[in-house]
Amino acid sequence: MAYTGKYFDKASYRVYCMLGDGEMSEGSVWEAMAFAGIYKLDNLVAILDINRLGQSDPAPLQHQLDVYQKRCEAFGWHAIIVDGHSVEELCKAFGQAKHQPTAIIAKTFKGRGISGIEDKESWHGKPLPKNMAEQIIQEIHSQIQSKKKILATPPQEDAPSVDIANIRMPTPPSYKVGDKIATRKAYGQALAKLGHASDRIIALDGDTKNSTFSEIFKKEHPDRFIECYIAEQNMVSIAVGCATRNRTIPFCSTFAAFFTRAFDQIRMAAISESNVNLCGSHCGVSIGEDGPSQMALEDLAMFRSVPMSTVFYPSDGVSTEKAVELAANTKGICFIRTSRPENAIIYNNNEDFQVGQAKVVLKSKDDQVTVIGAGVTLHEALAAADLLKKEKINIRVLDPFTIKPLDRKLILDSARATKKREAS
Repeated sequence: MAYTGKYFDKASYRVYCMLGDGEMSEGSVWEAMAFAGIYKLDNLVAILDINRLGQSDPAPLQHQLDVYQKRCEAFGWHAIIVDGHSVEELCKAFGQAKHQPTAIIAKTFKGRGISGIEDKESWHGKPLPKNMAEQIIQEIHSQIQSKKKILATPPQEDAPSVDIANIRMPTPPSYKVGDKIATRKAYGQALAKLGHASDRIIALDGDTKNSTFSEIFKKEHPDRFIECYIAEQNMVSIAVGCATRNRTIPFCSTFAAFFTRAFDQIRMAAISESNVNLCGSHCGVSIGEDGPSQMALEDLAMFRSVPMSTVFYPSDGVSTEKAVELAANTKGICFIRTSRPENAIIYNNNEDFQVGQAKVVLKSKDDQVTVIGAGVTLHEALAAADLLKKEKINIRVLDPFTIKPLDRKLILDSARATKKREAS
């Protein structure tokens, strides 16, 4: 959100983030701290509630505020230590939050001012027992110094109006049937083309842009490309922030295997009903020379499990370009799975693609089995069909295009037409 405000909206609004000291052990927090420091997000203020206690034990640093301060400063932040129970100190710190991302390190105590509870362990997430509630409520009321209502002046909205509905490719695909291109490269070309349709299409990458081909987008739209480095959890979080309030349509890319590191962020993005597009390249075992650490084998199951997600698995350049356009206009989490090997263009440029609609790539009235293949495996299925035809065995080949939702009707109809024999 802070990046969008500073670099895309160029507006005066500021972003405030509350952090607990327990979660300061999270690696993703420090990925975000590093990102904010690198990009000098001086419109971002993080309030660190250092109350000493975690959920089940004290936090590792407890009240070592100077350590928090040094760590924040090392990441390029302006760090201010305050008494978190002092309104005056907090107001002064907010006024000093300028020129750098600012961390307000607030020393606090859980249950401050409550007898028997203040700074005590074992109260996390527990309701007050009835025999203590009345006394504690009276204690809290006795500490209220003024009941005067303070009405804050609403901030002035100076961000530009944005319309991200119905974003379409400026021109149709321009491939030739039979020519070869890797779908990862087709993704980069398609995203760069879509970037000309709206200045709210943005791209993020985790230092793999020369492999995912998001570098094509960067070359044509450098002001809308965000290098997130090898910090996939934060990259997804940045995309979610950029998509907040419908300010942008973000496309994140890295190797599909590396998105497994960010599954929690992806899951929470879905729960938040965020509209984020993720492209994972180098899927499956076909990447060969890159080795098993780079091979995405779990990604389809992972993304299909995400609530209300859409999973695209294009098989050639034409279907990849269509997937990018559809993803930009589809609500929720969209995952586009791309491959490293070059494969032949099999679709005409005017072929229509829709979410949840599979394609019959090969059929005859004598088909004996239905074979379903996507991406690289679709081309293997077509190669197998050529070999089997020489043995007088005809097979029907389907391209699901989207793995979620699946075209159940076409799959079942094809299975029935081929004597209920099916392979995938």
